[in-house]
Amino acid sequence: MSRRPAREVVQAWVVLKVDDPAAVSALTVARRALAAGRDLTGLRRLRLFELSGNLPPRPEVEELLHRSIQFYNPHKEACLLRVRQEEAAPAEEGEHLVLVFERGGERRAAAERWWSHVTGQTIEVREGVVWALSFAPGAAAAAATADLAVLRDQAHGLLSNPHAQEYLLAAGEVPLPWLGPARARRVRSLP
Repeated sequence: MSRRPAREVVQAWVVLKVDDPAAVSALTVARRALAAGRDLTGLRRLRLFELSGNLPPRPEVEELLHRSIQFYNPHKEACLLRVRQEEAAPAEEGEHLVLVFERGGERRAAAERWWSHVTGQTIEVREGVVWALSFAPGAAAAAATADLAVLRDQAHGLLSNPHAQEYLLAAGEVPLPWLGPARARRVRSLP
């Protein structure tokens, strides 16, 4: 692809087209066993890829993602592309988002090699899991989200393992990029 790049960073949000067993299970556990989960009304899980570098325009990025098994399976998942900060992330109104990623392991080398092989361009690909939490009206949603974000003991936390994972919180506007190197100042850690 010899064209000048149209984007430096894009987000590809991948969501299952059917009910997600991991999200259903996590919702059940949170409601039954965790005080912070009692007002939880919904829990969704999405995968987030961030591609950064010499990227072609949106239609070409969409076509490349659709062609590769490195990113998603179009038979069972949908992929929504976000290329500008002004575009909304696929979060529903009022949802609180928790981005979870492997500490030092969010880069996807196989996807980077595939992209380079197909396009001749070198890019960086990072991946994380986004948990989207919905709460009953009047619930202390921000505090409950923070409590559920990181596992601390049997009564607190659910979505990330502090020994191997990092997490970032978002309510409202989702940063673009969210997974890139600038994230270091936004990472939450245990008190």
